[in-house]
Amino acid sequence: MPNVVIDGPVIKDIEVKRTLNKEITDALEKAYKLDRRAYVVFIKENSPENVGFAGELMIDMHKPS
Repeated sequence: MPNVVIDGPVIKDIEVKRTLNKEITDALEKAYKLDRRAYVVFIKENSPENVGFAGELMIDMHKPS
């Protein structure tokens, strides 16, 4: 069973998540030629205060100078 993990920022719109899940499943189905029920898509969401890059929290990187 192929799994896909998307680890990224929060997506607030549930319809966007539905579309993302469907389009990824479509691509997996095309590539692997397995039944759609064989795939699992995980959307892991991280808020900017929980992600660090280059020693800074993402939330601090987006603050106006």
